[in-house]
Amino acid sequence: MDEAELIKKYFQTISSNNPSANKLNDDVFFDKKKKLVVSIDTYNEGIHFPNFKYPNLVIKKVLRSSISDLIAKGVKPLYYFISGSGNKKQFTKKNLKKISKSLYQEQKKYNLKLSGGDTTNSKKISFSITTIGFSNNIIERNKAKLNDDIYVTGNIGDSFLGLRVIKNNTKINSKLKKYFIKKYYCPNLPYKIHNKIYQFANTSMDISDGLVSDMTKLINKQKLSFRIDVNKIPISKNLKIYLKKNKKKKENYLFNGDDYQLLFTSSKNKRPLIRLIGKKMNQKFTIIGRITNNKKNSLVESGNNCLNLSNFKGYSHKF
Repeated sequence: MDEAELIKKYFQTISSNNPSANKLNDDVFFDKKKKLVVSIDTYNEGIHFPNFKYPNLVIKKVLRSSISDLIAKGVKPLYYFISGSGNKKQFTKKNLKKISKSLYQEQKKYNLKLSGGDTTNSKKISFSITTIGFSNNIIERNKAKLNDDIYVTGNIGDSFLGLRVIKNNTKINSKLKKYFIKKYYCPNLPYKIHNKIYQFANTSMDISDGLVSDMTKLINKQKLSFRIDVNKIPISKNLKIYLKKNKKKKENYLFNGDDYQLLFTSSKNKRPLIRLIGKKMNQKFTIIGRITNNKKNSLVESGNNCLNLSNFKGYSHKF
């Protein structure tokens, strides 16, 4: 079974006495009365990052992907707790200094405070991060409206190519290699919009497992569907260069996850406001599709040529 099936079958029922858990069908816990918002994530070597060759970069990726959940909910991340598992070969004095320095840099960049954690001995590296913020409201899943525009922030696909480069599955010149590796380890989070997204988003989450996979999760309890235009999905100039030079298909690089951009829906009458906010904040927003009431979700290329959605499911934990 996959992660969603596991949660639904074994854990959803026992959370029913806790409305703040939202039936375990969102990315955060939200206690409205106490204004408390909590997110927790675990990251394992070989699954969430390929190796521990660059501990300073791994820890940045782990922390950024963790706070991304709160940002997508319209919440400012304030505190984080981090637990690390490893051994003396990995947690050397040199590596620990690199980790500490990177965490300090991230704290300054995102105004975070380290608040506790734990350490354990294990064969493989693993990190768990709990992130906390406070808010009167959050932007939940399953609040999309028929004919909503579907938006993404930033660009999609750089991180996946970066992972392929790290795994030596792709040959690329040194300049582009450096660029894509950085995009994998240090995603450019749309941090500043956490206090603006309430003005226009009906529903929102971050893109972690893949664009199609996360779009499906975003509306999974609603009798609605989505239509996404591949040609409208924004990619970076460097990814365009790579695709053109190597004659690669764009769609093979867009749906694999690790983007940590925001995926949200908004009413069409909010378009002028979103353009204005984007201009003021120098934040890229792109309409990539719309919410429909068709029987099936669809992924279209040129015209009405539909791609097979099953080929672009993204990442899913299997048990």
